[in-house]
Amino acid sequence: MIRKNFKIITLSAVLGLLSLTSCVKDLEQEPNIGMTSSNLFSDFSNYPNALAKIYGGFANGGQEANGGNSDVGGIDGNFSQYTRMLYTLQELPTDEAVIAWNDGNLHTMHKMTWDSSNEFIAGAYYRFYIQIATSNEFLRNVTDDKLASNNITGANLTEAKYMRAEARFLRALSYYYVLDLFGNGPFVDESYLPGSVTPPPRIARADLFKFVESELLAVSDELRDARTGQYARADKAAAWALLAKLYLNSKVYDGSDHNNDVITYCNKIIEAGYGLKSKYEDLFLADNDLNNPEFIFPIAFDGVNTQTSGGSTYMVHAPVGGTMPAESMFGVAGGWGGLRTTSAYVGLFTSNDKRGNFYTDGQTLEINDLGSFNDGYAFVKYKNLTSTGAFGKDAAKNFCDADIPLFRLADVYLMYAEATLRGGNGNLTTALGYVNALRTRAGYTSSLGSINLDFILDERGRELGWEMTRRTDLIRYGRFTTAAKLWPWKGGVKDGTAVADYRNLYPIPAKDIIANRNLIQNPGY
Repeated sequence: MIRKNFKIITLSAVLGLLSLTSCVKDLEQEPNIGMTSSNLFSDFSNYPNALAKIYGGFANGGQEANGGNSDVGGIDGNFSQYTRMLYTLQELPTDEAVIAWNDGNLHTMHKMTWDSSNEFIAGAYYRFYIQIATSNEFLRNVTDDKLASNNITGANLTEAKYMRAEARFLRALSYYYVLDLFGNGPFVDESYLPGSVTPPPRIARADLFKFVESELLAVSDELRDARTGQYARADKAAAWALLAKLYLNSKVYDGSDHNNDVITYCNKIIEAGYGLKSKYEDLFLADNDLNNPEFIFPIAFDGVNTQTSGGSTYMVHAPVGGTMPAESMFGVAGGWGGLRTTSAYVGLFTSNDKRGNFYTDGQTLEINDLGSFNDGYAFVKYKNLTSTGAFGKDAAKNFCDADIPLFRLADVYLMYAEATLRGGNGNLTTALGYVNALRTRAGYTSSLGSINLDFILDERGRELGWEMTRRTDLIRYGRFTTAAKLWPWKGGVKDGTAVADYRNLYPIPAKDIIANRNLIQNPGY
């Protein structure tokens, strides 16, 4: 019931607290930093809804259900939903995914031929900054001075401070994605006042790394203890997981080596009592919120209370097409005939690996036509069915219930193993044990005696396929743009080809470069 109630309040916040956050009216404007009612924060009973507005922005792409009244002008609220944007930027340019649709400039994503006018890249960029803006608005109103002036005391004060830490974490999470995907961008915190005529300053990548790091270090002491709070709300373990991911990629971000820190924060999570869910496929079902010791921080969805064509609704419908039985196999009324995978990704799996769940009837392994759903195997991941085989909550079988994990224990195990192999102070025997635990769950009956970095990259692909990590992983290994790893239609060539290294970063949207004289476009664009 806790989870259900939080989802309902999230939707009510999206629909009802329109005064708390402003929208980007069109892509020619900078993100508006927001406005608030003068008395909203004088009553503590408004605080849960105000915080839920921030959480709600990760699940719904508009101010109305199903992406209506989009937060981002110029792109549909479903296309620009947070996790759908992450999937578009993190998965579509890699070996793990291709898409048949030809909406706008979507076809350029897998071919890696995008430019600074790409509306999907802009949609992600503004989505992150809208989330940053809503976090800033909350944080402006929960300073110690504001809490005292509003007479927030006792248990309410304690709770308000937890909420403040959550808002800082959620802001750091979106800034992390700006850091990872764009490298640099405008910087706004709660000190930047709404309505300012001065455009936000630019923050360089190394400085943004330091900001995200400092925020996460601070809130890791201020959030609730791991596994003690409400489902799908950030706690200390969420901050530890994002710190581990930040540090694992630090060589890319600012040239520094933080492998020992990766080990430190992975250990904190493991020691907090998380565990692997016994069946891999149950991680991606309609009831994956239940009896799940593996999720550290998910984005919560509900087919009745958070209706969106992004989120898990996208992850269930978009990969279904051809002869695939949409209702009996996936729990939905029909498929959208979009997402498949490449032969390079299929080749990572052996036949006994339960994670390599491909639908092949009527599908060809090789892709001759990116626009044909039947070219490329379908990858079976998310379903709108529960672990007992029941349908999700939406009677029409349109909107899906599965939550999407941003951080889960399996990723932590693999980060620990990689950081150890990269020279961190972890224990190699322990790392090997973590990897073998994942492989045992996947169906392997024999244990590995050794691992290396190349194996870990492949294992991350097998374990975390379509979980919005692949681009980042390939960049860390020097294989995203280079000829060291090719896959079908990389660079727009059927057999794959290298592309220029500047594509390791996405461009700042051209219209934002024009609107804000402080910004500098990434090289190559």
